Amino acid sequence: MSWLVSLPCTRAEAEALSAEQPELEALADAPVVVTREIDEASGRWQLDAYLDDRPGPALLALIRALAPSAKGVEPSIEELPEADWVTLSQQGLEPVQAGRFFVHTSSYADRTPVGSVPFLIDAGQAFGTGGHDTTAGCLAMLDRLARRGVRPRAIADIGTGTGLLAFAALALWPRVRAIASDIDPASIAVTRENAAINHVPLGCGARRLALAVAPGTDHPAIRRRAPYDLVVANILAGPLITLAPDIASVTAPGGHAILAGLIARQMEPVLAAYRAHGFRLAARGGSAEWPCLLLIKRQRHGWRRKQRALHRASPSDATFGSW
Repeated sequence: MSWLVSLPCTRAEAEALSAEQPELEALADAPVVVTREIDEASGRWQLDAYLDDRPGPALLALIRALAPSAKGVEPSIEELPEADWVTLSQQGLEPVQAGRFFVHTSSYADRTPVGSVPFLIDAGQAFGTGGHDTTAGCLAMLDRLARRGVRPRAIADIGTGTGLLAFAALALWPRVRAIASDIDPASIAVTRENAAINHVPLGCGARRLALAVAPGTDHPAIRRRAPYDLVVANILAGPLITLAPDIASVTAPGGHAILAGLIARQMEPVLAAYRAHGFRLAARGGSAEWPCLLLIKRQRHGWRRKQRALHRASPSDATFGSW
């Protein structure tokens, strides 16, 4: 990517960019759009869009539509040195401390706090750098479970993105049998790379992380390892609701599910879907706008191995990746 388009924006507009942007995603060479806080005191934010080529009027109009508050402001358009876009795209990614975990990019590799569990996750093709409230909320919830003495034997991270949440689970419970899946093959490739960087062993069996490309729980390896004492799904509200029966079918009685990726007003519909399949709300974490839900599956609902998932996602449902 060799071009940068910048516009001022509000915090509300920056948070709205966490949702899907179908107009941009439909483009063959969609820009990478990031936002960052310029000045905390004044509440100034900035939208940066990184592109392969100089943007034309139509693409500029789409980018400007992401920040209505900047109406009348001419965007800054500059050509970047070919090798600098990765560094520039990560300038707004501050390290995240969530529970005992410290998630950072390469720029902060030498600043790990004493006593923390560090993970190096650079920005790339998959969601889940730890910088979003949903991922940080899940990390904090995992840490909270461990401090409460929960000891799962089998864990599934559905929609793993970069692999971060699965890595954190293995750090907390090294003997667990864990599997991480994502509908996007690129995410699993990124997870494999991040596992090597963070010295997370891959493979089958305890102390290793198995990987699978799958829509939701629809994969033989995921079904074969069920039931799970802990399922983590940091995706979006729509897929969370769709996957409620599938996640219920692979969760052990008394097992936990951590759900995130939803915004506050979507919490009740998500909870209703999971209550209908035997879950109850045990705790809420995350932020006010981006809740992280801890659910427990009631004992009376039991567990039954399925031969196939209740829902097979179509390619158009490619929204299962983590934030």
